[in-house]
Amino acid sequence: MTNEKVTDIWNRPLSDLRISVTDRCNFRCTYCMPEETFGPDYRFMPKEQLLSFAEIARLARIFNVLGVKKIRLTGGEPLLRKDLPDLIRTISAIDDNLDIALTTNGTLLKRLAGPLREAGLQRVNVSLDTLDEDLFHRLNSRHTTVKQVLAGIEAAAQAGLKVKINTVVQKGVNEDSIVPLARHFRGSGHVLRFIEYMDVGNSNGWDLQQVVPKKDIVARIDAEMPLEPIAANYYGEVASRYRYVGSDEEIGVISSVSDTFCGSCTRARLSADGRLYTCLFATEGTDIKALLRSGASDDELERAIRDVWQKRNDRYSDERAAQTNPAKQRKIEMSYIGG
Repeated sequence: MTNEKVTDIWNRPLSDLRISVTDRCNFRCTYCMPEETFGPDYRFMPKEQLLSFAEIARLARIFNVLGVKKIRLTGGEPLLRKDLPDLIRTISAIDDNLDIALTTNGTLLKRLAGPLREAGLQRVNVSLDTLDEDLFHRLNSRHTTVKQVLAGIEAAAQAGLKVKINTVVQKGVNEDSIVPLARHFRGSGHVLRFIEYMDVGNSNGWDLQQVVPKKDIVARIDAEMPLEPIAANYYGEVASRYRYVGSDEEIGVISSVSDTFCGSCTRARLSADGRLYTCLFATEGTDIKALLRSGASDDELERAIRDVWQKRNDRYSDERAAQTNPAKQRKIEMSYIGG
């Protein structure tokens, strides 16, 4: 393998890899896997269609050679994949400087946080859209409580994992949860991040009118707990960062609708069935699994991935017109590609 870093048409490096380990989830969030689409009769991928842990680890090594320094495991709900700590242990051995994180709804963290940390996981992002139990049941899960998610967050922190909480904000739905969440997590040591409701996939019925823009999110918190902007941590960071005035505590806002960040996007996504996507809003991907299972060498796999990235021209959120209805364009569902 060449060990040469790779950039795309817009000179954006490949430095982050999101790996979906399963398309299954135990939540039915209205903005991701609405129950009317992903109901009891929905057919998820059979086990043999998923990438094996050995295949994932092999690809992770190749992506690392191409410049990837951050790997995030996603789903669906990644903690539903049996023996996930084994995969993390293998990936963490690839490179001592590899940053390994995981996105989860938190329901299984109380039991798994310790083994995940011991295996080499460093950070978790936990989804939590409200502290109100009734609203939580309507938005996310009828079978889980906010208390269970909070217990998972606490277990992750106790295990030594860095924790971020992700909240998707929808107008007329949960914008009144913004300030209560900020109050609750202030002083916790965790970073709270609000995410503008995005037009990922097609099943959520996205409408621009449902977006609460970044400036409104920040204004709500600032009115009670004054904020000031702070610089990004690194090139390609998607969240705009703010700290509470007079402290080192911060929040973030991911604003792919009102403010775009395509110009510095460094993320590739690998679906659970081994397709490579170069954008969260993609319509199609490259079948890396077929090449992998055909007996391709590491050099051949590297060349294929390099070729895909060098031709990458994605700028979806930059090009999104304010009055256009992107739902007309068939896009990959978030539950398939990972967030």
